[in-house]
Amino acid sequence: MSTGTDYHVHIEGGSPPLSLNFRELWRYRDLVILFTKRTLTLVYKQTILGPLWLILHPFLTSVVYAAVFKGIAGLSTEGVPALLFYLTSHALWAFCATTLKRNASTFLTNVNIFGKVYFPRLAISVSSMLTSLVEFLVELGMIAVLMVYYIARGELHPCWNLMWLLPLVLLQTGLLGLGLGILVSSLTTKYRDLIYVVDFGLSLWMYASPVVYPLSQVHSFSRIFGVVFWNPMTAPLELFRLILLGQGQIPAATVLSSVIFTVMALLGGALMFNRVERSFIDTI
Repeated sequence: MSTGTDYHVHIEGGSPPLSLNFRELWRYRDLVILFTKRTLTLVYKQTILGPLWLILHPFLTSVVYAAVFKGIAGLSTEGVPALLFYLTSHALWAFCATTLKRNASTFLTNVNIFGKVYFPRLAISVSSMLTSLVEFLVELGMIAVLMVYYIARGELHPCWNLMWLLPLVLLQTGLLGLGLGILVSSLTTKYRDLIYVVDFGLSLWMYASPVVYPLSQVHSFSRIFGVVFWNPMTAPLELFRLILLGQGQIPAATVLSSVIFTVMALLGGALMFNRVERSFIDTI
């Protein structure tokens, strides 16, 4: 026979700033899934095509990239069919960028919920990353269909022996977007104008990343190459294309710096997030 103490939960402050309490977050996994479903529903609610935009948006974006950067600018895709090259690049970049953007306004957009009931605040941040992951997996399915077509034509040769690295690439990309997103969301509780800088910053970051061009295209531009080489998204993008398309450059220094930056962003974001969540109601 259970007693009332079986359901007693004691909430107290004073926890270490980097204590994320993953056990508590795991207990609230149903809430994380609920938030994920809610976000997916709200994004495509009251739209004409609904979830079909999950396919149309990346496809049309990739067509535009192929027409502009391949057709007009003449940028190389290293022998990979242009549509597949840009679709692959867009998929991974969008996964990181949407995770960051959705998390950047966590405190501002959920202040009413946070002020009424307790639950791990990171539940919303993790659900935002999972929402972006679902959208990525839909796009990955479209990429898989095109891969089968081009493999059958003998125009594509993926690195099958590196497929085991794919989950690690996705994990790092998601954590990078999550870390930077919760860092920005923590700062926006005090400096709200930062939220308006996110879109502009993401645009600059995209063009400083090998999304619409391969890393091999910037070797001759020494200053630009340095920026792209040390960009934390360069290694995931190049490795992702190497695995799926069989083309890409993976300098060890780029991979190492990217992993270090991701860990620092995640720890820095966690530190700021935990500090802000204790008192943000008073500042918003």
